[in-house]
Order: sequence, then C-alpha cells, then structure tokens
Amino acid sequence: MASYRLHVLVCAGAGCISSGCGAVSKALRESVEKNNLKDEVLIIETGCMGACEMGPIVVVYPEGIFYKKLKPENMEEIVQEHFIKGRTVEKYLYTNPDESVLQKIDEIDFFKRQKKIVLRNCGFIDPTRIEEYLARDGYEAIAKAFEKKPEDIIREVKDSGLRGRGGGGFQTGLKWEFLSKAENDPKYIVCNADEGDPGAFMDRSVLEGDPHLVLEGMIIAGYATGASRGFIYCRAEYPLAIERINLAISQARKYGLLGDDILGSGFSFDLELRIGAGAFVCGEETALMHSIEGKRGEPSPRPPYPTTEGLFHRPTMISNVETYSNVSWIILNGANEFRKIGTEGSPGTKVFALAGDIANAGLVEVPMGTTLREIIFDIGGGIPGGLKFKAAQTGGPSGGCITEEYLDTPVDFDSLKKLGTMMGSGGLIVMSEKTCMVDLAKFFMQFCVDESCGKCVPCRIGTKRMYEILDRITRGVAKIEDLDKLTELAQNIRETSLCGLGQSAPNPVLSTLRFFKDEYIEHIEKGKCKAKVCKDLVKYEITDKCVGCGICKKACPVDVITGERKEKHVIDQSGCIKCGSCYEKCPFDAITQE
Repeated sequence: MASYRLHVLVCAGAGCISSGCGAVSKALRESVEKNNLKDEVLIIETGCMGACEMGPIVVVYPEGIFYKKLKPENMEEIVQEHFIKGRTVEKYLYTNPDESVLQKIDEIDFFKRQKKIVLRNCGFIDPTRIEEYLARDGYEAIAKAFEKKPEDIIREVKDSGLRGRGGGGFQTGLKWEFLSKAENDPKYIVCNADEGDPGAFMDRSVLEGDPHLVLEGMIIAGYATGASRGFIYCRAEYPLAIERINLAISQARKYGLLGDDILGSGFSFDLELRIGAGAFVCGEETALMHSIEGKRGEPSPRPPYPTTEGLFHRPTMISNVETYSNVSWIILNGANEFRKIGTEGSPGTKVFALAGDIANAGLVEVPMGTTLREIIFDIGGGIPGGLKFKAAQTGGPSGGCITEEYLDTPVDFDSLKKLGTMMGSGGLIVMSEKTCMVDLAKFFMQFCVDESCGKCVPCRIGTKRMYEILDRITRGVAKIEDLDKLTELAQNIRETSLCGLGQSAPNPVLSTLRFFKDEYIEHIEKGKCKAKVCKDLVKYEITDKCVGCGICKKACPVDVITGERKEKHVIDQSGCIKCGSCYEKCPFDAITQE
C-alpha cells in the first residue's frame, strides 16, 4: 500500500466549486505530476470544509497548513515552495483581523471554536469512497446496534434527548417509539432532504460531503423501529448531492450494508432516492409523502400522523438529514456523552449556514446554547466593512429576526421560541445597517406567495394580500392603517392555514413589526427608507460639487441627466429609475442619495 509524505485536501463543496476549485485541483495535480511527486503527495477532493467565503481552499497535512482564495496559477508556487522546499507560502495563508498570519487550520477561530458531530467527516474524507468513511469508524455503529435489542436502541436515542433538526424540534426517540409500536407492515423510514429555505445549505453539504453518515443513521432507525425500506427525498436542484447519494447507496449494497440479512444480522433494509421538483411546501411531511407517491405535493390535515398512517398508507417516520446524521455518534458514544453537549432542553450540536452581511460566510457546527454573539462575531468574524449589526434572521421564511439586545441569547429551540422566532433547519442570515427590514419582510413574503401550494385559502390568498401591503409600503403609497391590516392578516393566516408552512409564513412580518415598527412608520409617514434600499423612496440629486465632467451622464441608462461640460448637471426626477449608476460612478461625491 502506498505511503505518502503529504496528504493535500482540496475543498470541493458547492461553494468552492462555484469559486473555481475544479481548476485549482487540476492545476495542483498537473504541478505535482510535473515535479515527479505523485508517489509522495496524495490529493483528495473533499466535501465542504465550511469556510465558503475563503474558497477555493487547500489544506496540507500532516501539519494542517491552510491556504485560502487560491487560483490555478498559484499552485506551482505552493508545490515548489511548500511541497519541495518545505516552506509555507505566507501570502496565501489566513490573516486575522489584527493582521497576524495563521498557518494551521486548527488555529483559526472559525474552525477551533466549533464542535463537530454531524460535520466531523465533511472536509476530511473523499465522499465518493466508502473506504474512507469506514476508516473513520463508519458503519461501526450498525454493528454495535445489531448487538442490542431494538427497544434498547430506541431507549438510547430517547435518553440522548436528540430533537429533530428540521425545525420542529420534536423528540426523535419518541418518534422512533411510535413507529416501533405501529402494527401495520411494511414500515418506512424517510429522510427529508428537501432543504428549501433561502440561504440554507446544511443538509446539502452533508449529503455531498458525507453521504454514508446519513445512510448509517437511517439503517439504525430501520432496525430499531422494524422498518424494512427507506426513501431519501432530495430536490433536483442538488445534482451533486443526488450523484453522491446514489453512489453511496450502490457502495453500501456492494459491501452488504444494505439489502437482505445485513452483516448476517437477519435484518433486511434497503434505500432508494426520490427526486423532488423543488417545491418549498414539500418540506412539510405530508406533502413530501404525497410527492414520493407520485401525487401533487400538497399537505393533508393531521391526524392521522405519519407514524400511524403515512407513506402508501403505512406507518412512516420522517426526519431530516441532520437528525439522522447524529444517530451513529450517539450509538458509538452513548446518550450520556451526547447530553454533555448543548443544553438540558436541547442537547447536542446544531449546524448553521451563515449568510448575509458576515465576514466568514459558510457552514458552522456549534453546541446548542452557544450565543448568537459568539456565532456571528467570534466564529463568523463579524460584519465586514465596519458596518453595524442590525439583526439576524433565523428559521428562514418561517422564522423571525433577533436584534442586537438579544445577541447574548443562547441559541436553542426554547430560547428562540421565546423571542418569537425558531431554529428552523439552520439558516442564519446576518443583516447590517444597510438592510431595510420592510424590504426583508417583503422578500420573505414574496417567497411564501411563490411557494404556496394553493390548497388552503388563508395561505393562497392571505399571503398575497400581505405582500401587496408590504409592496405599497416600500413604494411609499401605503397608509398608516395598513399596519393594522397587516397584523390582522398575519394573525388570521397563522391560526387558520392548513399546514405548518402556511402557519409560520407571517413570522418574518410579525417579527420585524415587533422590533422595527419605526421603519414601517418612516416609510409610510415620511416616505423615507433609512437603508436606501427601497428605490421608490430614494432620490438622487446633483450638488454644487459637480464639476461637469459628464461621467454621471454617460452612466445613466435612461438619459435623464442633462448639462453642459464643466457646468453643473441636473437629474430629471420624473424619468429617473433610481438605479444608482450616477451615484456609484461620480468620482467627486457630487451626487447625494436621500
């Protein structure tokens, strides 16, 4: 077996792929081959390492030297200096905000402040090779589970306190117990990988970077509950995840980890992938099951609950990717060890997708109860450009915003609920002072309008009416009484919508009204958008600083700027489309934005 002097990990998660890691990896391989290092240097393309803002990323082991924001033309220099001469190339290393340079990945706050259970293999293994998963204790939890009775496995999961990571936070062990006691056969295990929240990419990254972890959790769930068949429901917008899942399933079958009589245990279980068309409502469990059955993805009233009558009218248990990804760790390490992480009511860790106005956008995993301040500022690096923090949106279109005064709130299921928001699947969008909260509410409401399945009137029509009011506010044509109508509509939709997605659709509006009502009033009464986001409320004017250079005139796409050369120019406000091109191009700061 070959022995390599260096193991070089190239992040090939979706973020790094979009920033060009493929070309970087190709250039690295060519340089290694050209310098006759193929027998000394092993190059591995991994799943997402989490630091999406820093990609493309290369990490060189055994030292763990971390190189960021690389380009193909940088690779020959790294090979020559680092691989051959043993000297790190400082200009590609990570630089702290205090200008200090850090060489190793475990020295960087973004990585060293995390606690990884779900993401423990992502960024370390080649997700296309089952052997690398096996080398990191992969599928060992199945062997350990088969040594116990199914009821003992369920008790272990119950004792761990694991709660569903898809948003609801229901006790996972209880769900397993309900399915195990259901009498009709066959029983089904379903993985909800239909991750549709804007800015969320946690489940996708796990499926792309460590697909066998999800399979192992589902197999254990099947054994514990008496289910013989499983489905992974993933949206078509995740082609790489779909490719990796299919490959993992075929590898697991080849190794005897799926199919009949797994590992000689007498237990048989198999999995298949079902691909969804990308409807947000199919994240709701009854709509998801209808989609798997080939029907229109619409929710149904409950009861009956899926564990009694679910997929194909048989008992079914549905959990999301992250929930299943915790199972093998719990079986290997025990419920008590899991409970040592997180809080009493929310044990374990949570994976978040940091997005928005944040220096270190990417994927992080932290113990439940970690404060929002630590996630955003210590791990996320704070707000770039010297801007002030304004709010953080958790739970996506179903959640709400958290303001600066609550930055020290521990992030867990119960604490977020008290603030009028929710954990959701883990999307965390950070907003600076440049964000208009009315526009933000309008964005999420537009999303809900577009994604409503249309089955029930409150969601189909109510969200549309809410959007229209928000649109009027952002255009400066609303009345102050519209705020009362907005609140009344939101409460009615909450109380009368058929499914959880409709019931939670008004949350971003109610949350922003609670914390930022002054912005709504300012839009209506003063016709101003403080963040200068709502175009209809922004006015561009040329001041006396104008030297008549004509740059703004050339930049204007609708030709509404007039004036002779070396004379002050004027904007015809009646034709201005508020694009801001003149404001951005003026080199003399002679144009105001009000």
